[in-house]
Amino acid sequence: MQRNTRQRSAILETLARQDDFRSAQQIHEQMRADGETVGLATVYRNLQALSRSGRLDVLVAGDGESLYRQCEDTGHHHHLVCRECGRTVEFLAPKLESAMTAIAREHGFTDLDHTLEVFGLCTDHGGAEQVEGESVGSEQVEGEQVQDEPADGGAPRR
Repeated sequence: MQRNTRQRSAILETLARQDDFRSAQQIHEQMRADGETVGLATVYRNLQALSRSGRLDVLVAGDGESLYRQCEDTGHHHHLVCRECGRTVEFLAPKLESAMTAIAREHGFTDLDHTLEVFGLCTDHGGAEQVEGESVGSEQVEGEQVQDEPADGGAPRR
């Protein structure tokens, strides 16, 4: 069990006010702007511990930088991320999970684990118009639950 330190609590409070993925440097800068006296190495160490414990999601950007976000859904889920604005939609994909399990079994793999982030452009940034029968928000998209998380700036860097 993780010890909940003052620094760890401050990191979680900072991330709770963000809707998009942020780098350790961005989180550190925000904490300093909020008056927190915490070192960048401490932020990195705590972000890694929080992500290992499942309290944060980690997304690896195209340039290899790890980006962090506190998610609404603490269970297994995936993300659609707009490359322009960072808007993130969490989604469940039971059909995809079943297909991956079947493929793994076919090749003799067990004890599976995976992450899935799909990058594209949201409708505000040139993405396709919404398809009939497809809805955004906490409704269904092709029978699978999604939660819309609009971002307020700070898109993942690629």
